[in-house]
Amino acid sequence: MPLLAAAVCPHPPLIVPELAGAAAPELAELRDACAAAVAAVYAAGADTIVLVGAGERTTELALPRRGSFAPWGLPLTVDLGTPHPDPASPSPVRTAPPRSDHPALLRAVPPRGGSGSLPAVPPPAGVEPVPPPVDDAELPLSLLVGAWLVERTAPPAPTAWRMVSVASDEPADRCAALGAGLRVDGPWALLVLGDGSACHGPKAPGYDDPRAGAYDEGVARALADADADALLGLDPVLSAQLGVAGRPAWQVLAGAVRAAGGDWHGELRHHGVPYGVGYLVASWTRTDPTGPDGTPAGDTGTRAGDAGTAAAGGVTR
Repeated sequence: MPLLAAAVCPHPPLIVPELAGAAAPELAELRDACAAAVAAVYAAGADTIVLVGAGERTTELALPRRGSFAPWGLPLTVDLGTPHPDPASPSPVRTAPPRSDHPALLRAVPPRGGSGSLPAVPPPAGVEPVPPPVDDAELPLSLLVGAWLVERTAPPAPTAWRMVSVASDEPADRCAALGAGLRVDGPWALLVLGDGSACHGPKAPGYDDPRAGAYDEGVARALADADADALLGLDPVLSAQLGVAGRPAWQVLAGAVRAAGGDWHGELRHHGVPYGVGYLVASWTRTDPTGPDGTPAGDTGTRAGDAGTAAAGGVTR
């Protein structure tokens, strides 16, 4: 069934106001942009939203899932796939001192573990599914923030959720194959989590690297133009050198869009480098006409498992 839309958001822990503390106002524009991107995905009419973000392993995480910001100093839990007993009563939030006095460093300290398995999305060839941990409260930071975003911006209609973790060192072709191989019943959308370079300036978590600016500008153009080929062209080695957390998830998005085919419109909602880290927010929306059943007219998208024959074209620049 058709991929209708995608939202791209960063995943700094500081996006949570209670964790940011005095720095919360500085990221208000970022939070608003993320909320708008998530709302646009809901408005596209997807029945299922697949969250994709970097983690230790490539696998789909079994739901329901609960995660916590406690490793970053905030005992706040978020749930995905588990309804709250009382939607009007959010989980209590108690603040605690962060793990570092440098706000940007909060994004660089990942929780331990965070992996599971669900046969619906097989990993790329050669990547074995990982059994769920005994304590499933730990999630990769990317998916923890993603769960917080979708919980914060409640969907207007019943929505099914899925979570996919992509190994940080996954090669580009396998990221693309994972995106092309996603099997989803009914119209669906993606929420893609990932930060840009962490090397913007001498106070950045990854220290200063003069290549960071050009790298993130290239990603910003690709997101604004819905340019899947440009995202697939990102070099994993350079991305790692620049501390780019979003590269694998962006390439999953690109693989999914290439496989889906059709015409796509991109909108860059936010691009900033607070604390020396690149944060990009974007929306991709399918624009080709749809039939009565919601299936894009003349859709030539590649079905799951046909990633090796996916056409390179079909994306509006």
